[in-house]
Amino acid sequence: MLRLEYLYWLVGAFLLATAWFNLRARRWPLVGFWTLLALPFLFGDAMLAAEKEGVRWPVQAMGMAVIALGLMATRIRLGSHPESRTDTERRTQSAEHLGNRLFTPALGIPALTLLLFLAGTWLKPLGINLFEDKAITLSSLGVASVLTLFMAIRTTRSSFPVGVREGSRLLDSISWAVLLPMLLATLGAVFTATGVGDAIAMLTTQAIPVDNRMIVLLAFAFGMVVFTVIMGNAFAAFPVMMAGIGLPLLIGQHHAHPAQLGALGMLTGYCGTLLTPMAANFNIVPAVLLELRSQYAVIVSQIPTALGLLVVNIVLMALLVFR
Repeated sequence: MLRLEYLYWLVGAFLLATAWFNLRARRWPLVGFWTLLALPFLFGDAMLAAEKEGVRWPVQAMGMAVIALGLMATRIRLGSHPESRTDTERRTQSAEHLGNRLFTPALGIPALTLLLFLAGTWLKPLGINLFEDKAITLSSLGVASVLTLFMAIRTTRSSFPVGVREGSRLLDSISWAVLLPMLLATLGAVFTATGVGDAIAMLTTQAIPVDNRMIVLLAFAFGMVVFTVIMGNAFAAFPVMMAGIGLPLLIGQHHAHPAQLGALGMLTGYCGTLLTPMAANFNIVPAVLLELRSQYAVIVSQIPTALGLLVVNIVLMALLVFR
């Protein structure tokens, strides 16, 4: 059985390799950033075990490291490192030669993730455990990512060290924005724990007729979009809106189906992701990497998709969640 910590160790090793490449180039903020970020992946379980035994300083030191990461991020600019003209020409010629085959590894990640997830689910009744039950989806994604790395190496006729170096170059280009989904999801949990969901429930009951399930559903849908725009991630908005409107009103009072409401509610939140610069890793970083004239060009192009998808999601929720 593949344990999730093995994948964490692999991520930590990759972050250290990225720090090493930056050390050779004397990019000191990035060296410190990736080195500190590698520590919880490599030693997170040991820190938690020490805390359970009453040794708190490793966890407290990691808290200080998080503050240090924030300070280092202020010294790191988004964007690719300068390349020589020879490297740029070589990369362009390789891309023209490979054509659409370049998309094969990228498309392989979701396909392999789905296959591995289904395999792990179907084999479990037979007594074959591929992954830990608590992390079968994340483990499937991790293994699929490793497999597609070798798929990319084969497609480009390159080598493993080149794959690691190019992955590090891409990670440097994204830099601190790679942490935004995780941090924003944590922010949603913090908001829920501090009672923001209860405040939203109180305001909702005062502002709208809660006996009308369609009006409550619209409040939930638009609330998911607005909070996602504010916080930059539907994972951050979901626990807040579910605690404020979804659970007490739609599920508790109007008997909405929890699984269907949760799935369609998250997808509704993603409409807000398409509209906000707070989702920098999705909407701002691509504009920087592609050197577009406006950093908001990606958002502008996604507006019709976001609005159309929002309408479709509302219709689907109205038809499905109350059945």
